[in-house]
Amino acid sequence: MSARAASWLPLSPGERAVAIEVLTHGPLSRSDIARRLDLSAGSLTRLTKPLIESGLLVEVAEGTAIAEARQGRPSQPLDVVADSRTFLGFKITEDMVYGVVTTLRSDIVARHDHPLTSHDPAEVADVLRELTDEFALRFPGLAGIGIGLGGRAQDRSVVDESAFLGWHDVPLARLVEERTGLPVVVENDVNALVEAESWFGAGRGLDRFAVLTIGAGLGYGLVSGGKRIATAEDGVGVGRHWIVDPNGPLTPDGQRGSAVSLLTIPSIRYQIRAATGRDVSYDEILALAAEGEPMCARVVDEAARALGTLVAQIANFAIPQKILLAGEGVGLVDVAAPVVEETILANRHPRAEPVNLETKVSDFHDWARGAAVLAIQVLVLGAAAR
Repeated sequence: MSARAASWLPLSPGERAVAIEVLTHGPLSRSDIARRLDLSAGSLTRLTKPLIESGLLVEVAEGTAIAEARQGRPSQPLDVVADSRTFLGFKITEDMVYGVVTTLRSDIVARHDHPLTSHDPAEVADVLRELTDEFALRFPGLAGIGIGLGGRAQDRSVVDESAFLGWHDVPLARLVEERTGLPVVVENDVNALVEAESWFGAGRGLDRFAVLTIGAGLGYGLVSGGKRIATAEDGVGVGRHWIVDPNGPLTPDGQRGSAVSLLTIPSIRYQIRAATGRDVSYDEILALAAEGEPMCARVVDEAARALGTLVAQIANFAIPQKILLAGEGVGLVDVAAPVVEETILANRHPRAEPVNLETKVSDFHDWARGAAVLAIQVLVLGAAAR
């Protein structure tokens, strides 16, 4: 582990709670922190002292002091210096590696991508080393690396299985650490995105929050009590077994009428290709559907109804305060929003609260940012038990 990352570890549970609160919601006055975490003034002083001494927290300048609710002299709020540390995040796809550098608050400050011509683990690790070397020229103080990919990761270091890469039991963290000299965290890409949105994005400050991603695949994550719920199904492609319409289409990658068969970009393209003999891009299908081309309109309408059904059932059973719809496939909502909304209403109780649905077109750099957030959580804060 690098000296920079090691200098902040280990944190006690109390210190970690304070650091996370300031990182995700700061700057905060001491009274705000104490109130949020139900701490006495003395306990807060004891917990913040080592965090300030280590440089993880700083007192903000007098001119930006936050006024206390009580009478008396305002105290200086505590904050993190966002650009004091930088982190690498990588998203590995079938044919590309997308890389970003983020600040401590996950703001992207650099991007660079590299084609992936081989799935051999050692060669993929070599690509990650090349990208790391390029980023290090501009950011010599890189504190750690997060890697996200489709599949299952064990102990945030070993890729148990990744179908699109053909990997089983690949010690990816070790391979990259040996080449870069930096600490590495490996995780399923959807899990990483959920963590990033929960801490710094659409789910910031929410107790119950759900993420549904549509694109090359389908992903789902749930946050409850402010923490992502980890399950044995993480990274196994459960959308193949979410039957949305038993009479729906059968595609190569999912059971008949499953969410994967109806909603993913490859399945939508497959349906059009099977019906027309033409290989049309996803964006072209959406454009043709908007223009009223019958076959594209029918496939997009079915996908919109499947999406509305999924969103309604997530709302019915998980009862989240917000559902984030993300991924490169959410352009579907722009074309078929009325159908999605109509289907949500049809699958909800008439007296149910409206679903708080937010959409976010996510490119692969957003997924890479999620991986960087994992590095921040684990390598800096030691927040591994999520």
